[in-house]
Amino acid sequence: MAYDNLFEPVKMGTQTLKNRIIMAPLTRLRAVEPGDVPTALAGEYYSQRAAGAGLVIAEATQVSFQAKGYAGAPGIHTRDQMTAWKAIVDNVHAKGGKIVVQLWHTGLVAHESVQPDGKAPISASDVEVGARTSLRDSDNQAIRVETTPPRPATADEIKQVIKDFAHATKTAREAGFDGVEVHGAHGYLLHQFWVEQTNKRDDEYGGSRENRARLTLDVVDACVEAWDNDHVGIRISPQGTFNAVEAGYDEDDNIWLVEQINKRGLMYLHLSEPDWAGGTPYNDGFRQRIRDAFDNTIIAAGGYTAEKAERNVREGYIDAAAFGRDFIANPDLAERIRQDAPLNEQHPESFYGGGAEGYTDYPYLDQKQA
Repeated sequence: MAYDNLFEPVKMGTQTLKNRIIMAPLTRLRAVEPGDVPTALAGEYYSQRAAGAGLVIAEATQVSFQAKGYAGAPGIHTRDQMTAWKAIVDNVHAKGGKIVVQLWHTGLVAHESVQPDGKAPISASDVEVGARTSLRDSDNQAIRVETTPPRPATADEIKQVIKDFAHATKTAREAGFDGVEVHGAHGYLLHQFWVEQTNKRDDEYGGSRENRARLTLDVVDACVEAWDNDHVGIRISPQGTFNAVEAGYDEDDNIWLVEQINKRGLMYLHLSEPDWAGGTPYNDGFRQRIRDAFDNTIIAAGGYTAEKAERNVREGYIDAAAFGRDFIANPDLAERIRQDAPLNEQHPESFYGGGAEGYTDYPYLDQKQA
């Protein structure tokens, strides 16, 4: 068997994953508007990949209507959304898979046209970074546009954000998910509070690293209270630039943040490495520092190949690897890796809103199930 380490079971909180090949969260923009309800196509898409992946991490899903930044992104804060997600989760479980949902608030990566009452989106401060987001044109096709300049979140809005993450966690639990992943990465709201470039506040949420991390940790604590720490993970993106939000390459502050997250005993830490977006790859010294700072399962994503995953699992830097674009093109990715078989070519034009029906060629999964 090729890549033996990737096919060893691994613990995730109180659960055990059948292998270490994770499907990364991938924004697909297929939800029905208004209402932001996931569709049957989303159910097909996830169930196609459930049998092979050790874990499916569902796409970034907003915790409130204010959290929305992209037209077509789903939510998980209303009854209709929960009902639709439950059907998807049930299909994944029927295939023997496990699935968690990534919870996000996009913050400044938003446009007023998708915000309640057409208001400007909130952020830590009113810093404009030149980010872009996705809307839909008159033909319902995804288009990229400049974001609306943000406004600083008020104290009451910050409190509401924390409540919204907790409510979404409860809704995800009711829908049958195997856990939630807090999105603290990629220049979205929690990351905007953490990064000095976008956080110019002078209250308890700005200034020192303790204050800038406060919202992320308050959200994590609220999600844990809403469920428990065995069903809450977090994604962060130490180092690099995402959505024009510059995280820099400071190691010490990021290790400090990992240590604070570790104190919460979460089921996993999900690292998004910068090289997939053109940033400088992690060095082994930094990988080891992260490993030393976090006791539970570490998942890493970012331009991963089977070779990179096998190497970093073997060296003990991570426990599992998440694959994104290759999982879009190859629903049977895990089985292809097992057999060291060739992969389907990626089609970037399908990444936003592209249909699962575009990828029916997965003979290795069919072969295994035959």
